[in-house]
Amino acid sequence: MQTVNNNNQNFSFLGQTFQLKLLSQLFLDRKFSERIINVIQTKYFDNMNYRQIVVFIKDYYEKYENIPTYDNIIQTISLEVKDDIQKEYLHSVVKLIKKQTLEDSKFIQDRALKFCKQQALKKALQYCNKVLERGEFEEYDKLEEKLKEVLTIGEEIDDSVEVLSGIENVLSEEYRNPIPTGISGIDKIIEGGLGKGELGIILGGTGFGKTTFLTKVANSAYNQNYNVLQIIFEDNVKEIQRKHIACWSGISLLNFKENKEKIIERLNNIKSKGKLIIKRFPSDSITINKIKNYIKKLNSTGIKIDMVVLDYLDCVSPNIKYDDYNIGESSVVRAFESMLVEFELVGWTAVQSNRGGLSSDIIQLDKMGGSIKRAQVGHLVISIAKNLEQKKLGLATVAILKSRFGSDGIVFENCTFDNTRVYIDTNSNKIVTSFDYEDNKEESKIFENRERVMEAIAKMKKIKENVKNN
Repeated sequence: MQTVNNNNQNFSFLGQTFQLKLLSQLFLDRKFSERIINVIQTKYFDNMNYRQIVVFIKDYYEKYENIPTYDNIIQTISLEVKDDIQKEYLHSVVKLIKKQTLEDSKFIQDRALKFCKQQALKKALQYCNKVLERGEFEEYDKLEEKLKEVLTIGEEIDDSVEVLSGIENVLSEEYRNPIPTGISGIDKIIEGGLGKGELGIILGGTGFGKTTFLTKVANSAYNQNYNVLQIIFEDNVKEIQRKHIACWSGISLLNFKENKEKIIERLNNIKSKGKLIIKRFPSDSITINKIKNYIKKLNSTGIKIDMVVLDYLDCVSPNIKYDDYNIGESSVVRAFESMLVEFELVGWTAVQSNRGGLSSDIIQLDKMGGSIKRAQVGHLVISIAKNLEQKKLGLATVAILKSRFGSDGIVFENCTFDNTRVYIDTNSNKIVTSFDYEDNKEESKIFENRERVMEAIAKMKKIKENVKNN
């Protein structure tokens, strides 16, 4: 029986076929690949071409957070390798990898994982011995953590739950620990706000108040001592700062100049323990991966972000370029939602409505621009509709189109929506269901048509009388 021993520095003792089959497993078994990708090293392969393939796989995974396909690697070789002979060798190696059989895949994976774990453990023990030899006993906690990390390499994460486990927490009213929006009428309907790992999407046309809504939500979370990252693309940072100042002061953006002292006085009363960071990214190249890296950077400085407000989703590019635009849009929202779960964040974003939404009394999901699958991913979808009269009066029709944790199909008709003060009050007018709203709208049309008919009849009678008299 062949064993892994301390004298083996790479997979050469297991043979060339083993190494080819292992490379095949990296492509074909995504679950296994993700378990081993961070610990498998190029030096474990004794063939230079195999090593180059591993480099390409690891680079691709780091960049796109996904295991590449054979086609991805072939394309990468064609683009990255300049020497034609080397390019041909690597293409032939990929073809050879594709030909490998899978009947002994369990054996291949088990051997590879054990070897990688043993190499990592050997390195960790060497580090621990050096620390102990120096007598640095205060480093004990670090040593313990390092050994724990090595011993869990390659382990599968079992996130299954027995149905009756932790039942007290399940029944607790705080099981979601939501962060309120600060808009009381909406918070009541959606059970207090959004919880960690949940995504809220605002749907509306250009100039309808999507940024106002998102800024209000970010401001409210900050006031409740949460750390908030507000990402913008099209506005400049000062514009968003002014919106937050309007939110705190209650003074219209149009009246800042004559109320400067009053504004400063009110800002001095802000007592939040949180952080509200406004970050502007370019709208032509940002991806969710880049946003993740920025959040990691903030977390490493001690600012643990609780909420990400992304204004807005249409400005984010897919991590991978897709020929189908809708697939690309769908991949962006799924990557965003995945990031929220991974980092335990509350997420808010906005998407544009299509042209039909610009003239709608209420914007429904079929008026969402781009891929409708984005609405499927969202836990909460809220739309904002405004006609010219509502814009003039500072009103809007806000509708909860989808909610996984509360009621939906709720319409806040003619609620206060003041962009200049960043003030939204969904308790300011009547609340109806979408069915009631449509029925009321039809009744209004019938009444309006009846009035027009009666008016026309009266005119006809008058004309007839005039003709008769003449």
